[in-house]
Amino acid sequence: MENFYTITENKVLITAMVAWFVSQGIKFFTCLIKTKKIRTDRIMGSGGMPSSHSAGVMAATFSIGEILGYAHPTFGGFLIVAFIVMYDAAGVRMAAGKQAKAINNIVEALGAYRLKIDGQLKELLGHTYMEVLVGAALGIIIALLMN
Repeated sequence: MENFYTITENKVLITAMVAWFVSQGIKFFTCLIKTKKIRTDRIMGSGGMPSSHSAGVMAATFSIGEILGYAHPTFGGFLIVAFIVMYDAAGVRMAAGKQAKAINNIVEALGAYRLKIDGQLKELLGHTYMEVLVGAALGIIIALLMN
């Protein structure tokens, strides 16, 4: 039980989780306002504005910077990891989402004749560069406010 209590005092972890929850909450409420429908998939789903991956990783990184100092090697290491996560969110996962959309279109076009696939591939996987930048900025702001 002592270990659990120690985890709940971890400022870096808590800040990253707050940034993630805030980001996901923003997605849920903007979707609700736009579509006038409650979409529970937006609470935990990937993709959309702002990037919760970027918000979480930048919140953790800047929390480390605030706690240990921005010259500390751990901050530098985390910043590199943050850039990799954000690159992946905007590059690799966005490309995978585009491929899923193309495959879904092919399956739809040929489905009646040759292909039978249960359900569709998830298309909203990645982020635009703007979604990543806004998520990163949100994470930095939350880290600075909480630390």
